[in-house]
Amino acid sequence: MHDPVFGTKDPTLTYKTRIGVYGVIPDDTGKRLLILEAPNHALFLPGGEVEGQESDAQTLARELLEEFGVAVTQGALLGRASEYFYSHHRQTAYYHPATFYAAQDIRRVQAPLEDFNTLMLMPVELAAAQLKRPTHRWAVAQWLRLTAGSAPR
Repeated sequence: MHDPVFGTKDPTLTYKTRIGVYGVIPDDTGKRLLILEAPNHALFLPGGEVEGQESDAQTLARELLEEFGVAVTQGALLGRASEYFYSHHRQTAYYHPATFYAAQDIRRVQAPLEDFNTLMLMPVELAAAQLKRPTHRWAVAQWLRLTAGSAPR
């Protein structure tokens, strides 16, 4: 099976590779997902860019502390997907391969280190429809398939 690729590579652009790790993280009811709203009101799954030689687990843990001040229990690999996109904010074209994990047991451990994002628990169906990145919507769909046989939502 091939990892899905979203977006179209424009041959006239030079792309910066930005490798990411993200989590699909429900609350204890399984009905809401942890979501980040950026200052431009775009919605994203928690996570972000791998720094240096970080493992996936280290990246996700660091990003969750920075963005939310929380720790989680990392679960199953949901898959990998990538996207070509242009950031108007950064005036940069990106190739963004990302790895997605299910996670659980949200625990607040400190105040977030970043204060410019809005953090929320959003109903799963709403998040699945409104996340900005198609790779993030794809990851929620993978998580829903994984959890289809679990407890009712």
